[in-house]
Amino acid sequence: MPHPSPCTESFDPRFEQLVLFNAELELLADGFRWLEGPVWFGDQQCLLFSDIPNNRNLRWSVQHGVSVFREPSAFANGQTRDRQGRLISCHHQSRCLTRLEHDGTTTTLVSQAGGQRLNAPNDVVVKGDGSIWFSDPLYGLINDYEGGRQSSEQPPALYRLDPASGVARAVANDFDGPNGLAFSPDEQLLYVAETGAPGASAPRQFIRRFRVSPDGLSLSGGELFHTVSPGWADGLRVDQLGNLWCSAADGVHVIAPDGALIGKVLVPKRVSNLCFGDRHRSRLFICASTALYSLFTATRGC
Repeated sequence: MPHPSPCTESFDPRFEQLVLFNAELELLADGFRWLEGPVWFGDQQCLLFSDIPNNRNLRWSVQHGVSVFREPSAFANGQTRDRQGRLISCHHQSRCLTRLEHDGTTTTLVSQAGGQRLNAPNDVVVKGDGSIWFSDPLYGLINDYEGGRQSSEQPPALYRLDPASGVARAVANDFDGPNGLAFSPDEQLLYVAETGAPGASAPRQFIRRFRVSPDGLSLSGGELFHTVSPGWADGLRVDQLGNLWCSAADGVHVIAPDGALIGKVLVPKRVSNLCFGDRHRSRLFICASTALYSLFTATRGC
């Protein structure tokens, strides 16, 4: 089912309501090494993102283009904002989550669980109750490119961090490589990308869907929701209608709440992560290997 825009591919009429026929994929900047962790700061009208191998956080805005926000960054990866607007970052090298305070100081939120060091926190999302949920795979420990080779002290897991107590508790530990994560609009569901065990000849690679308990403290389910092809899912975002927008080898795949692939945003480079931002949170920002892209959409991110 063709769509008028050459940068999209439609497989279902539901996708037609999400994209614009006259909006094109825009290259905002190029020349990086591996981009990750995009997060929109509406109050400052800028996008923050990570260039992991170059050990720095960058800022993009319409007025000033790209500039350095923080260098070194302890090889920051996934990022988000908490309910007070502070930047929450995952770090490979220091194996922790940090919070950038309003006064410019940095607070380490968590660096261990169960008395052992975390592996290399990868991606993070903040729930409406202020709790911080993050993935902790091995990827940032296995080579020197994205933080430095280190030894793992515990298996990969998905965690819930209580910011009041500072305690991180594993809410799912049956992962080979937990990666991107996103809540549904009503926060009753949590989607998590399983990217597989590092170096496995036939890694498990798919998106899982969990149900969040009424008290927001635990998960159930975790069944296979969707398998991305080509490539695998990394970063995830959900729009206001509950559609899942996920990274893939050929761009951004859009998955309906029933698990069906309804369309794609075609991107020239492998996509690692994405987020919604700009006016009304209707602009999709895309981190794709060495480049930063964007696309205005007809939907809004949560």
